[in-house]
Amino acid sequence: MSALFSPAHLTPTLPLQIAERIGASIVEEHFAPGERLKEAELALSFGVSRATIREALRLLEKRGLVSILPQRGARVTELSPKELEDLFEIRAALLGVASRRVADRTDDAGLKEVRAGLKQLEAAIASATEYARASTALVAAITRLSGNRQIEDYIAQAALRFRRYARLGLASRERRDESLATWRKLARAIAAHDGDAAETTHRKLALTNLAAGLAEIKRRGK
Repeated sequence: MSALFSPAHLTPTLPLQIAERIGASIVEEHFAPGERLKEAELALSFGVSRATIREALRLLEKRGLVSILPQRGARVTELSPKELEDLFEIRAALLGVASRRVADRTDDAGLKEVRAGLKQLEAAIASATEYARASTALVAAITRLSGNRQIEDYIAQAALRFRRYARLGLASRERRDESLATWRKLARAIAAHDGDAAETTHRKLALTNLAAGLAEIKRRGK
């Protein structure tokens, strides 16, 4: 019985895999906000049925990246200042707690993982897209190392939506340099087992990304 339910059998479904790939394309603006997503073209591109694409799009609708209207099909959701504010206020609180827990409990292996993530950020500094990906990966590591499964699950479920808006706030090299400096400060707080500093620093990081994202949405609206 144990072999029947082994982890090796728990592979993502095809619609979920496709949803992840379409979602990443939305996040990286290969599909623009408001753009229609044509089932036939996507089915041809992925070499799957339209039914599979429809299921993938429904998954993306649940994640807030796609809206589906009867007789009108699926479209990429518009960027929303209200959604950005709501998401990142929650994100700031949760990641503050997660980073505090990591600082309080991390061992050498955990600290090594945080520092490796920091190096990935440094290597990606020239590209907003690559930097946002590296930031998402480091956030995932922080939440996992925190040992709080509820925080880890929530951040993972909303990862694409978070990355979509985080990328907006990291559009300029100046903002990425500022972000990297804050991440370095966070890594030092974790290494020093300073939970207060870790929580404060990660909250600041998230709220600064919020302000920068709002500014970018406003700039685009001009």
